[in-house]
Amino acid sequence: MKVCLVGSSGGHLAHLYLLKKFWKDKERIWVTFDKQDSRSILKQEKVYHCHFPTNRNFKNLFLNTILAWKVLRKEKPDLIISSGAAVAIPFFYLSKLFKCKTIYIEVFDRIDTPTLTGKIVYPVADKFVVQWEDMKKVYPKAINFGGIF
Repeated sequence: MKVCLVGSSGGHLAHLYLLKKFWKDKERIWVTFDKQDSRSILKQEKVYHCHFPTNRNFKNLFLNTILAWKVLRKEKPDLIISSGAAVAIPFFYLSKLFKCKTIYIEVFDRIDTPTLTGKIVYPVADKFVVQWEDMKKVYPKAINFGGIF
């Protein structure tokens, strides 16, 4: 199984890195910002750097859509996992063209309100994970795994 882990740097990247027990024995690629924390944490990993800032930036959404197309076509992952932020959007929507499964993990600090990215990818995510039971009111089809910290 080949896994593509997509997320902005900082907390989103930390969230994905906490899933190491799942991805450590799988072929994987990362898509994240080219920042100090990602360069440090992922120095031994295969990384594609996306364009940022991403939130409410239509130019970078367009550029990241082109990047997603290129990465998905070249790498052909079986699964995309993301905890946000906006860089996940083009990967989740294009995943359907590449027959790639997706899992979105809504971030831990959202207890009863959705993130913008969560609202946008929820309709196309194959699995949508929340970390608080109250979030199932926001995302009825979500799975509550509890905190991953």
